[in-house]
Amino acid sequence: MSRWISGNRFALLENGEEFFPRVFECIAAAEHEVLLETFILFEDKVGKGLHAALLKAAQRGAQIDMTIDGFGSPDLSVEFISSLIQAGVRVHVFDPGPKLWGWRTNLFRRMHRKLVVVDCEHAFVGGINFSADHLADFGPGAKQDYAVEVQGPIVADIQQFMHRALAAGQRLPAGERSLASRWEGRVPGPAGDSAALFVTRDNRKHTNDIERHYRIAIRAARSRVVIANAYFFPGYRLLREMCRAARRGVDVRLILQGQPDMPIVKTAASLLYRHLLDAGVKIYEYCDRPLHGKVAVSDGKWATVGSSNLDPLSLSLNLEANVIIKDKGFAQLLNERLDQLMQHSCKQVQRGDLPAASWWSAVRSFLVFHMLRRYAAWAGWLPAHAPRLTLALSATATALTTEKSAGADQVNQVNRADPA
Repeated sequence: MSRWISGNRFALLENGEEFFPRVFECIAAAEHEVLLETFILFEDKVGKGLHAALLKAAQRGAQIDMTIDGFGSPDLSVEFISSLIQAGVRVHVFDPGPKLWGWRTNLFRRMHRKLVVVDCEHAFVGGINFSADHLADFGPGAKQDYAVEVQGPIVADIQQFMHRALAAGQRLPAGERSLASRWEGRVPGPAGDSAALFVTRDNRKHTNDIERHYRIAIRAARSRVVIANAYFFPGYRLLREMCRAARRGVDVRLILQGQPDMPIVKTAASLLYRHLLDAGVKIYEYCDRPLHGKVAVSDGKWATVGSSNLDPLSLSLNLEANVIIKDKGFAQLLNERLDQLMQHSCKQVQRGDLPAASWWSAVRSFLVFHMLRRYAAWAGWLPAHAPRLTLALSATATALTTEKSAGADQVNQVNRADPA
């Protein structure tokens, strides 16, 4: 169960320019263990930078477990994967699933977390994938996003969570002993004054934990709430708390996508604009480039950074992870960064910007309202297959290097695992 832990330090990392160098530095210097989970890993300059850092750590003798999502990271080359495996990196593929005419059949329940733990001393939590589209030089499609570097006792909670996810998802080959037992019991000493909570969402016991903490924070807010979220179509209860807070005088602000990477994202969010504006919520559309962040700050003392969007996928289907932080200094910094976005890179949506009301808009609002009330329950009707972790074995790596014609499908030659 999630628990508040004191004595932590958090450093805000904005975009790939701040995130990647720091993560690669920590990984490359690892002495004992690297745990990594990511939804997307591309074989571009960022993916190759991660590859190089992992190889350095592996050559030093560190145990490395890297988990990628089978849907989000489908195109890594044979050479990329096999060179990691041959160096001793254990590469896990979350729920690769059978393919039908080349298409993945398991479309739901994605592993959307972005977590890194190095030597139980440094952890990274956020929404940034390992891909070059998180760097400004990618061009107009470069994403705006956030992560945090964590030091202190809560790193042990994140590490233990990642070990449990690995243990539940696969068995190690016979004779291969994990170093986890050596490091799982370690708890780092105090590194700062922040209290923090590590919160996850799954499809078993923690189906709404992240959403619940959002609701608690908004309900407790007395002055200001700012939420920056890329994919915004929240459940009815979360939407209701935002409107109630605005009506009682809280300055509630939303930063949403104005230049979305997928047009349907803006269309879906805009269906809620009239209802939110009528309640007094202020809406800002970020227009410089696609917004990919998943952060919030409340009353200058509460903040959250993580992988969870506020949409049906993140709130009802995907596996997600956020860290919640009680620290005035960190909250003030995040607040300042978000204020800069609103002042210099956003357009505020006004009531007059909305299309004129019509009978169709009334019907559409009615349908959207009731969908929001029900979709969390409907999500339970979708296929809830038991996700698997696929462990690419050393023997597989040898086969891959000698039989390249088999292509990327060879990476998935595995021992079947326990349900994750």
